[in-house]
Amino acid sequence: MLLRSFTAFISLSLFHVYSVLCASQPENDAAAPAVLSSVLEVGALAVAADCQRSCFPALNFTMPTQVPSSLDGWWCSMDCEHAFLGFSYEVTGCQSLSQLNADFADMRKNFNARYVRLYGGCDQSGFYDNVIEAAWQNTLGVHALIWFGFTGGNEWQTRRDDLFNTLHNNTKAPFVTRGVQFGSEPLYDDVLSHESLTEQVVLAKILLSDVRIPVTVSELAYGYQERGALDVLSQLDFINAHMLPFFSTEATTDMDWFIQNGNGKKMYFDENGWPSSTSSSVQANSPNAVASVSSEEGYFQMLDSQCETLKKGSCGGIGWFAHIYSDQQEVGYGIYNTQGKLKFPFQPRTSC
Repeated sequence: MLLRSFTAFISLSLFHVYSVLCASQPENDAAAPAVLSSVLEVGALAVAADCQRSCFPALNFTMPTQVPSSLDGWWCSMDCEHAFLGFSYEVTGCQSLSQLNADFADMRKNFNARYVRLYGGCDQSGFYDNVIEAAWQNTLGVHALIWFGFTGGNEWQTRRDDLFNTLHNNTKAPFVTRGVQFGSEPLYDDVLSHESLTEQVVLAKILLSDVRIPVTVSELAYGYQERGALDVLSQLDFINAHMLPFFSTEATTDMDWFIQNGNGKKMYFDENGWPSSTSSSVQANSPNAVASVSSEEGYFQMLDSQCETLKKGSCGGIGWFAHIYSDQQEVGYGIYNTQGKLKFPFQPRTSC
């Protein structure tokens, strides 16, 4: 089945290994001058030391009782983030604060999640304030989302403005919001031209610079390829890449494409998984792609087994999310089924 080809691809892919600056190290370390090599070694040691410190949202971090006065030294470096990060979590249901707290606590305590990546949209006033509070209470960083949806329209503009307003006015927001995503798959869905999306990314980076929140797009490689959108990719602060081999026959080459065109930027697999069942919106790309609980489990076991390989990616390696937290949010892709029971044992590594 296609899962095997994807496994082989990750195993055999050649990663570009960068320096701490993520784009300046020569590809052939053996050919580097002795002085440069010593500088790189010192840089690597410095990064390794930094990754051992207590910082948000590391698993050894203890939240302060008060919101700090500065973001200086708060966040763990993205260079230290690889392996399993957390879950995609659909918010179309506008979960209550108590439900968010319960789910986020489960992610952190039972799976060692460091982040939650939002998916879908909730237009309920104050909802993102609840997300912030639940994230703060449970030591989780958030990949926030400006949701475009699937039916067109300009609601995304109101969602953008509301989110940015919250990010500037909720004092905890900059301390739990790791980044803002435009998505999901705005290029693939052709909701904006790549020129307009580039303008939105640039504007967002300017508007969020004072709260030091980076900006990205949640997208398939195909979306960039089909729309000729390297201008969008060039403006991202980091790359949130969709990795859905059950859905796309091109997934075995998507990672390589992002590496070749990403200019050494940090990469995360954000919408990333394999379904246990099909539905009207979840269909295989091939008769050889089998939707089953064992296939879903095997996909995540494969990712976990390739931790050392994925760690060779730029900026400390590739981190990944499990898509999605529960089948109650998106049928087939959840780690939990619709009855709230784990479909299979799930304890992936958070480092290697």
